[in-house]
Amino acid sequence: MAQFTKLTSRVMPLPVNDIDTDQIIPAQFLKVTDKNNLADALFYNWRYNDDKSIKEDFIINKPESKGCQILLAGDNFGCGSSREHAPWALTSFGFRAVISTSFADIFRNNSLKNGLIPIIVDDKTHKMLFDYIEEVPNAEFTVDLESQTLSFENGSVKFPIDSFNKTCLLNGVDELGYILNFEKDIAAFEAKQLS
Repeated sequence: MAQFTKLTSRVMPLPVNDIDTDQIIPAQFLKVTDKNNLADALFYNWRYNDDKSIKEDFIINKPESKGCQILLAGDNFGCGSSREHAPWALTSFGFRAVISTSFADIFRNNSLKNGLIPIIVDDKTHKMLFDYIEEVPNAEFTVDLESQTLSFENGSVKFPIDSFNKTCLLNGVDELGYILNFEKDIAAFEAKQLS
């Protein structure tokens, strides 16, 4: 898993509520097992016409969205089925953080295991962030995982994350990698049990 410490990026606004995992990545892409090649499948039904031509007016297809690593989404992001391909598609496209007022638990857990930070903000902050991006379209936000803050020109807010996932992300390790950090302690414990 890629290490995450601090990220400064422009933000792509997607003010749509209740975006489910099927909208993030449709079912026809769930057969693949390579996490890295799902960028073109992200929001597929919203990005492409029936003839597979690009919908120029969809936000992710606009030139100003290129390079954005932070997605500012509507309420209840990642609801629906538990497909792990949803965070795979988001990270494959280049997103490292998603901001919303809430996330489905399974989506949130899958995201954290794949290096994507789900940032929860309250309703008032959420509205203010959308207003701010509308006023300053090229504004940059900074996500600082160590301090658990989302910063922008007008201030900053704290966001919650459990200590285990925070530690894994700061060190760029998954659950197994975390356990392997204790390999000497585990070996010593096992040796003690056998004596």
